[in-house]
Amino acid sequence: MSRRVPAVEALLVVAVLLAGAACGSRLPESDFEGRGTASAPVGGAPVRVGIITSATSPVGGAAFTGPRDGAKAYFDRLNARGGIGGREVEVRTCDDGGSGVGNNDCVHRLVEEEKVVALVATSALDYAGAARVSWAGVPDIGGQPIGAAYETYPHLYGIYGSLAPRNGKPGWGGELYGGTEVYRYFKRERGARTAAVVSYNQAASAAYARLVTRGLKAEGYKVVTEQVDFALPNFRAAAADLKEQGADLVFDAMDTHGNARLCEAMDDVGAKVTAKVTNVQNWTSSVGDDYKDAPRCRNALWATGSSRNYEDTDHPAVHEFRAAVRGKGLSQWQLEGWAAAMWFTDAAKSCPDGDVTRACVDRFMNRNKPYSARGLLIPVTFEHRAQPPRTRRTCLSVARWRDGDGWVTQGDMNDQCFDVPQLAYQP
Repeated sequence: MSRRVPAVEALLVVAVLLAGAACGSRLPESDFEGRGTASAPVGGAPVRVGIITSATSPVGGAAFTGPRDGAKAYFDRLNARGGIGGREVEVRTCDDGGSGVGNNDCVHRLVEEEKVVALVATSALDYAGAARVSWAGVPDIGGQPIGAAYETYPHLYGIYGSLAPRNGKPGWGGELYGGTEVYRYFKRERGARTAAVVSYNQAASAAYARLVTRGLKAEGYKVVTEQVDFALPNFRAAAADLKEQGADLVFDAMDTHGNARLCEAMDDVGAKVTAKVTNVQNWTSSVGDDYKDAPRCRNALWATGSSRNYEDTDHPAVHEFRAAVRGKGLSQWQLEGWAAAMWFTDAAKSCPDGDVTRACVDRFMNRNKPYSARGLLIPVTFEHRAQPPRTRRTCLSVARWRDGDGWVTQGDMNDQCFDVPQLAYQP
């Protein structure tokens, strides 16, 4: 990722890290009835879907493409096996360039001009067109909750589910909620007691660091905060202090470049930690290259999320994914894009007589039944809760990096569950 935009990535990290625990649901549809009932052509004509990706965004070309690539791989495999009831799935992609203007352009082209039945595996840095998608009644399935759109609008179904009212305001009265399960895990399962939180002296980075600090303190940690200058960061000083303070864990609110330099500094000063904790966006096969100059810290990297590790090839659904997605670069976001495409396909197959419409797909998504994408996802639900939960039982997928083995799964994600408090934050 680009060194020049840690602020953008810090905001992304906030959304991704909390997405699995943030709560949400869908809005009653009285204000949206009668809109967006266009259907895909019948009689063997293709079923058209759209994928919006910030492929050329300020944070770098590869930052957001994983969900798109995973979804396309699924649809390629599906079409090779006969499509949906003999109908090919026609995928239309759009790169919004990471801007709100570009996103609105993509929504206009795909939703209003090309009349896609649904959007799938959206990964947009600025989802400015979300309200237009919702107004048109177009189901957006399995998108990455980079911003607050999936906690705000009906017809939008993020990959991690939602419990919020989604009445045009984010969450409940403008507040979202996230759990402390990540911190609970490392405390209970790994015996961690002291955590360092490293951030830039930049608004978004510092805000995320405060949120992490709050969650850690709620779980009883001693918290050491380290802030480095964005323009001239002294990572060595931060690493030396977290070593001196005896940190068991290290969390951060920085870009990949900053993380790699922090890890190098930790190796240089001999800082040994139980875990250097990252999130699902950085759960990739490029760790060996990204952290090539920090072997000890690299092998202390842990990632947490809400989907099954793409390295778990003994699981049939993962095996199928890996057989289709070949090549050097693999990521957890690719697997989640694959799961999003599967989700749409199951919804489309539920439509009577092969008449795949926006309304039919939306009904499937709004069934209020958990969905796991054949075990790839911790079961996802969408509800409509008038009040946010004070606590919630949340399960967690955890993996750690090991040179030679890649990401090694730590425990079964469906059994690794904790009853944790839900903390309010503003998007």
